[in-house]
Amino acid sequence: MPQETVPADHHRPHRVVVLALDGLIPFELGIPHRIFGRPKDAAGRPLYEVVTCSVRPPGPVATDADFALMVDHGPETLATADTVVVPASYELGPVFERGVLTEELAAALAHIRPGTRLTSICTGVYVLAAAGFLDGRRATTHWAEADHMQKLFPRVRVDPDVLFVDDGDVLTSAGVAAGIDLCLHILRRDHGTAVANHVARYTVVPPHRDGGQAQYIARPVPDPQQSSTASARAWALARLHEPIQLRDMAAQESMSVRTFTRRFREEAGVSPGQWLTQQRVERARHLLESSALSVDRIAHDAGFGTAQSMRQHLQTALGVTPTAYRRTFRTESGTAAEAESGAALRT
Repeated sequence: MPQETVPADHHRPHRVVVLALDGLIPFELGIPHRIFGRPKDAAGRPLYEVVTCSVRPPGPVATDADFALMVDHGPETLATADTVVVPASYELGPVFERGVLTEELAAALAHIRPGTRLTSICTGVYVLAAAGFLDGRRATTHWAEADHMQKLFPRVRVDPDVLFVDDGDVLTSAGVAAGIDLCLHILRRDHGTAVANHVARYTVVPPHRDGGQAQYIARPVPDPQQSSTASARAWALARLHEPIQLRDMAAQESMSVRTFTRRFREEAGVSPGQWLTQQRVERARHLLESSALSVDRIAHDAGFGTAQSMRQHLQTALGVTPTAYRRTFRTESGTAAEAESGAALRT
């Protein structure tokens, strides 16, 4: 396949330095090389030069797999970077536990020149946050670590719902494959849509993914627990497809609406109305993933009434439409009945 070319602005390629930390995830380490290593200018020269370095002199770096990597460059290489990428590591130690850099890591980061673009993939963001690069800024990380990161770094505005955050000279991504989304975004920002789309096609990934992390977070409908509102929740879960009034839920516990609402919020953390919407969204997600039912039917079975109402609620909760969600998560078992969905899937 021929490579996309763009006019060259200069002869020196933009240098991307990837910081390899002990415990790194090989997949994430390879993302910058795969995305930035391909595009060339009109003269056939690479637009980027991708170099990997360690916090120590050249040598082996442990991974989370059953092999180590030999890294040929030491921390001084960070001083040559136009962009620094910090992939995730499972051995961040005090960085992850207490939000402080080790002496070795602090010394390595000190090589970075002012004005260098900083990026992270997944929990690599902890390194940028511990170094103070994210103070007062918006950032993201893997959804499973978002709450922990926010508590550890209260001066960072952690957004758990997005695939990546572009804050100008500091960019952060969510977990694992979101690093691809971020690198393609950087490529698009640097050299335009055509170049980014070409690299995405060659890499066999979508140039842009709809929605954010919310659609990838599994929130199964919980089993009712022993509590003063458990019976009402179980009653509601059995009839999500029906209109449910607050007074009807309160009646299941023989409480006044006011008392029931207070106790429900104490036990569930949200109001009864918010809880019902969450459960209906989860029911819709399950049916979109596992069945060939039309969107209209799923909207009815999940209790939204109309496809338009379900579309609005999924867009608010997940950042995607029912059609986009189904396209991403649909299981093969529903393929044979796809014709039944037909035009309704365009809702």
